[in-house]
Amino acid sequence: MIENPCRTCGGSGRQRKEKTLSVNIPAGVEDGTRIRLAGEGEAGMRGAAPGDLYLFLSIEPHAIFMREGADIHCRVPVAMVTAALGGQIEVPTIEGSRARLAVPAGTQSGRQFRLKGKGMSVLRSPSRGDMYVEVAVETPMNLTKRQRELLEEFTSEAGTDTTSPQSHSFFDKVKELWDDLRD
Repeated sequence: MIENPCRTCGGSGRQRKEKTLSVNIPAGVEDGTRIRLAGEGEAGMRGAAPGDLYLFLSIEPHAIFMREGADIHCRVPVAMVTAALGGQIEVPTIEGSRARLAVPAGTQSGRQFRLKGKGMSVLRSPSRGDMYVEVAVETPMNLTKRQRELLEEFTSEAGTDTTSPQSHSFFDKVKELWDDLRD
């Protein structure tokens, strides 16, 4: 029994105080990663060594990129004309720079392109994941009269088998289904 306990700790040998720590977060950590800070936990009883402090990391979702392991996915809008005729687009990278991506003629919505080594760092490794860019073809809005005329002219001259093979084959399958149901 302590006859004259200290006013600060009340004889327990410990006192509560706040401490600010600087922690290095390694590149490539994932959601739920645990970081141990040895000797930075609660003080031990009766002069024992302090315990360890454990930090559990929670990674906020990004507005543009979605992470899947070391790979990064992003969806990039592409103008209909660029998708149809082909061209170059610039896509953002996680480093804050931009990468050029060649879009071949006839690119459809949902097509993915891989940029090797442009993904996340792998924890405790010099290697990096890949970046996958998914194309979202934009349909033009608010057409002028002339633009509408040009698209109507394009439609009248184009055969659906060659310019829209997916929708043509889809509707052929639907027609076959209806024919089978009638029989």
